[in-house]
Amino acid sequence: MRRRAVDFRRPVRRRYSNVFLLTLCGLVILLFIVLLSQDKQTKSRSPISQKSFRNRVTETLNITEEMLSPNSITRQLSDQISLAKAFVVIAKESNNLQFAWELSAQIRNSQVLLSDAAIRRSPLSTGESETAIRDMALLLYQAQQLHYDSATMIMRLKAKIQSLEEQSNAVSEKSSKYGQIAAEEVPKSLYCLGVRLTAEWFKSSTIQRQLTEGWRIAAKLTDNNLYHFCVFSDNILATSVVVNSTALNSNAPEDIVFHLVTDEVNYAPMKAWFSLNSFRGVTVEVQKFEDFSWLNASYVPVLKQLQDSDTQNYYFSGNNDNGQTPIKYRNPKYLSMLNHLRFYIPEVFPELKKVVFLDDDVVVQKDLSPLFSINMNSNVNGAVETCMETFHRYHKYLNYSHPLIRTHFDPDACGWAFGMNIFDLVEWRKRNVTGIYHYWQENNVDRTLWKLGTLPPGLLTFYGLTEPLDPKWHVLGLGYTNVEPELIEKGAVLHFNGNSKPWLKIGMEKYKPLWDKYVDYTNTLMQQCNVH
Repeated sequence: MRRRAVDFRRPVRRRYSNVFLLTLCGLVILLFIVLLSQDKQTKSRSPISQKSFRNRVTETLNITEEMLSPNSITRQLSDQISLAKAFVVIAKESNNLQFAWELSAQIRNSQVLLSDAAIRRSPLSTGESETAIRDMALLLYQAQQLHYDSATMIMRLKAKIQSLEEQSNAVSEKSSKYGQIAAEEVPKSLYCLGVRLTAEWFKSSTIQRQLTEGWRIAAKLTDNNLYHFCVFSDNILATSVVVNSTALNSNAPEDIVFHLVTDEVNYAPMKAWFSLNSFRGVTVEVQKFEDFSWLNASYVPVLKQLQDSDTQNYYFSGNNDNGQTPIKYRNPKYLSMLNHLRFYIPEVFPELKKVVFLDDDVVVQKDLSPLFSINMNSNVNGAVETCMETFHRYHKYLNYSHPLIRTHFDPDACGWAFGMNIFDLVEWRKRNVTGIYHYWQENNVDRTLWKLGTLPPGLLTFYGLTEPLDPKWHVLGLGYTNVEPELIEKGAVLHFNGNSKPWLKIGMEKYKPLWDKYVDYTNTLMQQCNVH
């Protein structure tokens, strides 16, 4: 058979050439992508790799084993540094400043060696550390020759601690003393206000006539359907804040009657202030305790004690025990009749059946009329308890080494607070509570049952006769400590108990606005006396 010419032959198909080329291109592209991704991962992981490398190097050094090894030069150098630092303190205490400087310089040299070894991550060699160890050993030997041994160091440190404790106690005592003096001091502005009000009272017959028209208020003073409050104070401005805050937060101020009792000195200015100012229709009565004929030494133990020379010396001179008794126990206010008058409320108000007692360092934030409808369960005193765990229980206030206290009162009984109390005067008279108070006051002439204030005799007097109230009725501590904002917001009565009264310069600034908003600083007399 005859073959075709070359030009007329059918071309042969190259089936695999195109497939091969496509496959090759794909592989190249894939390889490029893989290389690119590996480069990114290398860059992103390089810090971690470096960190892990460092960890591996550190692990190979095993610094912990190096320090714990008994033959470790690093450990020996570290121990020398620790001992030398202690000797530096003792040398400075002994005024051997040159030796202290030499020790400090050698400590720095040794620390530099340890730092270099840590940076290069290799243990210290004997050759490079021999000089530092020898020099430090010589200094430590010299310290021992100077009697800077451990026993001496311990004794010196104990002596230093004792000295610091004595200094701290002395500073604390001075601080307490000066704080007490500042708390007892009457600011010039308040003294000025009292003087100006006294002048206003005696020169203005109109003011006197307003208060002497007693027939208008006499019926209210003994009406047991009204809400009766009493305050015993010689502080005009503080008493004004109590009355004003109660009136402004009352739902029915016209049904409120305030019975104020002060002393002879502040009687005229107190009357003048409450005659010149109105408080939303609140009825205000002002009395002075010197007018109470029953208040005499034959009936009142505190007045009898005031006639005793030992008592006068204890409270007013403080020279009988070389100052061993803290100044807070010697405050003469604890013998003030205005402070003890709370135990004679039925005698002061013989026709009343129920009364709320308020201290002059409180601010009222809520309507207090619901207090008068609380079920007292035949108790005399309604008060907020102050015990939390072991704090403010009876054993904190009373001397339980005395048999009279030990046999009559539970040391873990819960304490309570004066400052906002509701008193059932009917039960008071029935149980002769004032007689109970007299009994305990007469047994404490030598101050062996308690030392401080009116709360301890109150705890004894009203023991088993106190009805616990909801804590929101009476929030304490604004005159000496921090109080939770939630408690302040919910509190009906805020008590600035403590030395930091809001009318003093030492008052706690963050709580002063709670008191200031009830003071009328635009009053002419207030501005004349620069009360701010």
